[in-house]
Amino acid sequence: MGIQLNTSGLHHVALRVTDLERAKRFYTQVLGFSNVILDIPGALFLFTVGGSIVGVRGPDAKTPPGDRFDPFRVGLDHVAIACPSVEELNRTAAALREAGVEVIGPKTDEFAGMRFPYIAFRDPDGIKWEYYAQET
Repeated sequence: MGIQLNTSGLHHVALRVTDLERAKRFYTQVLGFSNVILDIPGALFLFTVGGSIVGVRGPDAKTPPGDRFDPFRVGLDHVAIACPSVEELNRTAAALREAGVEVIGPKTDEFAGMRFPYIAFRDPDGIKWEYYAQET
């Protein structure tokens, strides 16, 4: 039966990057997440994605030199966000490509018998993001 956590959802997700300023440019200028709600230069910044907060932190003293994101290691595999329509998915895929971001898709995810159109892309540290259309 477990402890039955009482929660309304995620408060935030935090990502560790190798170059904080490069990541900030990618998330705010390329992706357009311009609602930065906290910015501590050299340490971290927070922005909102819909009703959720994403925190991005720079490297720590314990971060190995040359470290890169690896979705096959224990920890974060990817971040998936909702897209309102297939038309918006296609527009975003084209805009990302025009900005020089490598995009996979649009494809259809048929995991567990459900069909969801999506695209996938990576931030400058290789952290994978997926953008899923809500309509099938």
